[in-house]
Amino acid sequence: MTKHPSAQKRHRQSIKRQVRNLAIRSRVRTFVKRVRESVDARNTAEATERLKSAARAIDKAVTKGVLHRNTASRKISRLTRAVRSLAASS
Repeated sequence: MTKHPSAQKRHRQSIKRQVRNLAIRSRVRTFVKRVRESVDARNTAEATERLKSAARAIDKAVTKGVLHRNTASRKISRLTRAVRSLAASS
């Protein structure tokens, strides 16, 4: 590790951000997985509720800088389309 104080501080900050971003990314993945499980189980009501919480978590990840807004939009769009196709087929 470097001896320069400002570089040491930057290193500490990067570790903090890495841990925070990992937690946020993991949370988003969990919510997305739950929506997909509900869709696979053909449970429309549960999928709709889980979609709301997943979209909220994805949007929060964007505000924290973990996900790009276009990536988040694409994820939400695909999940919404899956839930809507499930509702239409029921």
